[in-house]
Formats: sequence, structure tokens, C-alpha cells
Amino acid sequence: MKPKAISVPVQSSAALRFMWALLLGVALILAQASVALARNAPQSFADLADKVSPAVVNITTSTVVAGRPGINPIVPEGSPFEDFFRDFLNPDGDGPTTPRRSQALGSGFVISEDGYIVTNNHVIEKADEIEIEFFSGDTLEAKVVGTDPNTDIALLKVESPTPLAYVPFGDSDIMRVGDWVMAMGNPLGQGFSVSAGIVSARNRALSGSFDDYIQTDAAINRGNSGGPLFNMDGEVVGVNTAILSPNGGSIGIGFAMSSTVVKTVVDQLKEFGETRRGWLGVRIQDMTEDMAEALGMEAARGALVTDVPEGPAAEAGMKARDVILSFDGHDVRDTRELVRQVAGSEVGKTVRVVVFRDGKTQTLMVTLGRRETAEGADSPQAEESKPVESELLGMTLRPLDDALRDQLDLPGGSEGLAILDIDEMGEAYEKGLRAGDVITEAGQQKVSTVTELEARVEDARQAGRKSLLLLIRRNGEPRFVALSVD
Repeated sequence: MKPKAISVPVQSSAALRFMWALLLGVALILAQASVALARNAPQSFADLADKVSPAVVNITTSTVVAGRPGINPIVPEGSPFEDFFRDFLNPDGDGPTTPRRSQALGSGFVISEDGYIVTNNHVIEKADEIEIEFFSGDTLEAKVVGTDPNTDIALLKVESPTPLAYVPFGDSDIMRVGDWVMAMGNPLGQGFSVSAGIVSARNRALSGSFDDYIQTDAAINRGNSGGPLFNMDGEVVGVNTAILSPNGGSIGIGFAMSSTVVKTVVDQLKEFGETRRGWLGVRIQDMTEDMAEALGMEAARGALVTDVPEGPAAEAGMKARDVILSFDGHDVRDTRELVRQVAGSEVGKTVRVVVFRDGKTQTLMVTLGRRETAEGADSPQAEESKPVESELLGMTLRPLDDALRDQLDLPGGSEGLAILDIDEMGEAYEKGLRAGDVITEAGQQKVSTVTELEARVEDARQAGRKSLLLLIRRNGEPRFVALSVD
């Protein structure tokens, strides 16, 4: 019997094709989700660590410091008997001193095969010798190409007989809160070490005008300073610089200067041996809703010009009470953003600056000057007076002067309040503050006088806050401490 032919209806054939297409689409979606999951939540950082380790370095610095006179060599430095032996054996405090060599540890990373290395300025500051240890165990002497204390970045150079492994900079501006990052360095002198975490916050400001820190919970400790913070592609998105800690150890709040800032600084240090930042020549303050209403603006935005001294802005016709809304094609949200935009611009460049004046906008063409030149220009000096010590928040404070800077081994021009003495029964002592610490910021604003600190305390009280956040520096290391203002 002849087999009966079976015909497949057109509708069934179409339905079959649709089903296969649907299954294929689901499979592709699952595959993409799997790839995304692998990218966002890696099972291991081992491959990434292997990839970038050859470019990460340990840094050991050596400095000759004066020894203390009159100390019996059998008494260890720091011993409770040290003062006794000094007074007993040398009551006048004179006598020969024996210079000694002090060492410090830090981290860094190679950015070019010909030996340029990035680290923190405070890692190599005042160092007589700088030794670079590579992952292979090889060591080379390094020389300083240039430094930028404002962003705490330094550029070093080593001479290697062979090309060096290096890592590229990534774009920190595209990093998002929650993205995975990996830190590498030399924590507490323990050698090459890896820690991982996420971006906890972005655009953090600590104490500098040009700050743009990435906050991360990847473990960062002493010795990690100057080391790289990597994205998952092995690109450097930050330079590990500071931690927030009540005890000096990592509690999961670390800060890395963003690569957007670092790359600009490094390029200038490499080309000129110094930074060359743009300068607008205005004094500014943040806008408030009350100010915006008084000026006839619909919303508080931009930067309010409070003064226009002689300089580029004055030459372009800018006036006090102008509100800068846009700089070189970029919207200005607040003063901090404007400072960063101007500083990152090329000296001598002519830029469009849009201002709000008398109910309407105007466009000014400003040719930028150089900030470093403007800051170094002669300015009227306040009459010299005897430094005044004041008591506040359980601390005896005094503004930094040249004598204190020398005593505390601080860079020239450093500003802040030195803690001369502290109540050991007070909260400040309990929170870890000690004599010799320097308060540089209070309530996210710089302080250089006791009057300014008192104003920040009063601002916090009037705002109904119970505590005030202080930024202190100890041996060049920054950290935050919150003190009660009740």
C-alpha cells in the first residue's frame, strides 16, 4: 500500500519557526546575562592580579635625620627611660648628635615601558634615596621627575636595561557606585598584596581644591599609599591615598585620587616637571536658594562671583555678583566643580564663560592665566604677631607658622591648626587625636585659624548637627575624625 503523504499546514510551519526563534532569543539572553554576571561578580580576581602584578611596585625611601643628643645607646628609642638617661647624662641638653637613617614604605605603579612610575607625594617627600622593588624581586634606584602636593601625586623615573611591564590609565568618570575594583600595594610593609571591593562613592573631597576621590571598601592600609586601584579591565582608575579610620587601620573606607585628575597631573609633570593649571582670577562661593531668589534665578546653580581682582576674568569684563553657569562648554553645578574645570584647562586657552547678570545671561571670552604664577605673586603680608594659642574641643591649638612647620616636618606653605596639647580625658583624645596632629579641614572647609574652626563649630550647631567632621594629618597621612559639638 502506498504510504499516505502528510502535508504540514503553513500555520504549523510558521509556529515552529517562531518557537525556534524564541528559544534562540532566550538562549542569547541567558548567555548575555551569564557574561554580565561574570563581569559584575567575578568568581576570582586571580587572572586580573596575574595580569597587572608585574607593573605594581613597592617603594622604600630613606632619609637622614638628626639624632638626639645625650641618649645612652643601650636605651631603645621610645623607652620610658629615654628622658631619664638624657637628663641624667646630659642635663644641659647639648652634646654631639648622631645622624640616623629613617626609612618609609609605600607603593606605586609603572605607567610606561621606559620607566615612569606614579606614587603619592607624601611617600617620597624629603627622601634622600628612593628604591623601587618590582614583583620579580629586582630593585632599581628612582629619581623624582616632579611632584604635586595639591593632589599628593609624584612622578618618578627609573632606568631599566629592558622594557618594563606597565599598566594604562582608565576613565574614572565612567565608574559607578557598586562597580568592582581591586587595590594592590605594600600594606604595612608586608610586600605585594591584593584586596578587592566596590566603589562605595564618587567625587569625594577631602582637603584640596582639586580633590576628586573614589571611595572604596577595598582594604587600604599604611603602605598602600601610592598604589593603584584597578577596574576589572586592569586599568588604573585611582591612586590609593587616604583612609578614614579611628585607629589607623582599614575599616573599609578608603580613598583613591581619580585617574581623571592623576592623568592630567602626570602629563604635566612629565612634560614640564611641574603643574601648570589654568587660572580664571575670581573669588567664588556656592549658590543657595535664597541667593538665587534674590538674584532672580529660577534655581540655585553655578558659582557666585564675590570678587574679581586683577587678572583674566577682570580683563574679560567679569563682575562681582555674576553667577558663572557654564565654563568652556560645561555646565557648572557648584564652586568645587568650577575650580576643577578651570584647573584642568590649558594655560593661555581662550574659553567661553556664560554668566547670569541682571536677569539675563552673557557670554564672556576669557584667556586663562596660570594658577601657580598667580599664587606665587607677591601679596600683602599681614603684620607679624606672636602666635596665639587657643583652647577648643579639649585641644590646645595654634595656627601653623614657619617654626611649627619645621618642628612637625611639614612642607612650606602648609596650612592648618597644630594640636599642641590635648586633654587626655576628653573626646578628642579618645578618638585618637594626639599632640602633633594638624587639623586642615572642618565641616568640609579648610581651616587655618582658630576663628575659622570656631565658625565651623557654630555652623554645625546652628544646623542642628551633633558632631563636626575634622580632617587631620599625621606624618603626612590624612584621616577623618568626628567630634561632638553639643
